[in-house]
Amino acid sequence: MLPCFLGMHFMCPLTLDQNFGLLIFSWNLKGPPLSLQDSMALATALEAQLQLREVAGIPLQASTVDNWNQIQNFEAKPDDLLICTYPKSGVEKANAMPSPRILRTHLPTQLLPPSFWENNCKFLYVARNAKDCMVSYYHFQRMNQMLPDPGTWEEYFETFISGKVGWGSWYDHVKGWWEIKDRYQILFLFYEDIKQDPKHEIQKVMQFMGKNLDETVLDKIVQETSFEKMKENPMVNRSTVPKSILDQSISPFMRKGTVGDWKNHFTVAQNERFNEIYRQKMEGSSINFTEL
Repeated sequence: MLPCFLGMHFMCPLTLDQNFGLLIFSWNLKGPPLSLQDSMALATALEAQLQLREVAGIPLQASTVDNWNQIQNFEAKPDDLLICTYPKSGVEKANAMPSPRILRTHLPTQLLPPSFWENNCKFLYVARNAKDCMVSYYHFQRMNQMLPDPGTWEEYFETFISGKVGWGSWYDHVKGWWEIKDRYQILFLFYEDIKQDPKHEIQKVMQFMGKNLDETVLDKIVQETSFEKMKENPMVNRSTVPKSILDQSISPFMRKGTVGDWKNHFTVAQNERFNEIYRQKMEGSSINFTEL
């Protein structure tokens, strides 16, 4: 069900387990304080984790790259459901989960562990229009102390359109999943459609999963997965995460969740430039977003 959206620790930049073991350890040290030498060594190690490193030309978090062999050797199961999104596209741990497992990734198609294709798993891809995605990613990167400083909005605009952000180019990511959606078991959804008619989109997911729900259960899912409801839920809003990792005094983890907020950020010149770049990058693709 939609409320059960979860994520593989090595693919999701927000889960706080093995990837951030060093950080969690450092904030939970017991006993004497660290020596100056140890503190400097720890600071250097932590700073290195903030830098993006590339795999096959795709910028990824250092912690992801450090676990790359583990990621590629991940054993998918035929009844796994993998939820796929570009970061900040609107979908909110699979350690010892029984089958069927619901997993989550931000990886583009070419970097996905081969076992997912080999086992003919089901994929649920959620796409969000690039402009809103850029704005949301910018504010997320401002508050996420595990990602590089995005700089000013003007600087980040350039970084995003050039694809130099974590998980790579929005254009390539979305096009990659769109182009193979008819060759594999992929349900391709749009964030804007979910916002407009959540019940209809949830029904699509249930049908895709071969599930039947009565109206009462369906209505309850719609209610519990609304942005307003999830924003108040500590299991979703990351309010228990230390400020040293997610500083929500800078920007809330769940900020607005609206469609069209890009209009409050883009200048006229930026919008015109973005539209031209979008036209070039998406040329030949049949994908169509309702809000751009």
